[in-house]
Amino acid sequence: MRPGVVVPLAVFAVIAVALGIGLQLKPSEIPSALIGRPAPEFALDPVQGTDKGLSSADLKGQVSIVNVFASWCVPCRVEHPLWEEVAKTGVPVYGINYKDKPQSAAAWLASLGNPYARTGADLNGRVGIDFGVYGVPETFVVDANGVIQLKFIGPVDRNALETQILPKVRELQARKP
Repeated sequence: MRPGVVVPLAVFAVIAVALGIGLQLKPSEIPSALIGRPAPEFALDPVQGTDKGLSSADLKGQVSIVNVFASWCVPCRVEHPLWEEVAKTGVPVYGINYKDKPQSAAAWLASLGNPYARTGADLNGRVGIDFGVYGVPETFVVDANGVIQLKFIGPVDRNALETQILPKVRELQARKP
């Protein structure tokens, strides 16, 4: 065969293989550099209308879930009832309200309910950046030592909650200190 035919076919084959591999990837399973490391140090004021802010110190002492959300985030609205269910089980669910208007966040929590034991207002997104947040929603499972053990990118549905997040919570709760 002539090089004028072989080169384009080879380039096409390489691109086809790369695209095939890319289609098999799951964006919610992007590894985080923070897995196995302490949560970033932070202290956030409470979301307007709530009385407890959130800090890295709150993430120590028991296994917890940290959910990064915003009132302008449609998938956050979809997953919100699941966090209300989890909060009723006694697992602390903490919220980081990401780059939101204070009055919008307050209205959102007032209308949908507030499943969060503590909710910090990350008005400028700095804490989200420290957590490596790509966008909202994102969810983290943090062990009793304040170490991030799982990161879930995107909206949590029942399947993700029951097959990834809650099993990790139970595993960490079962560990001896």
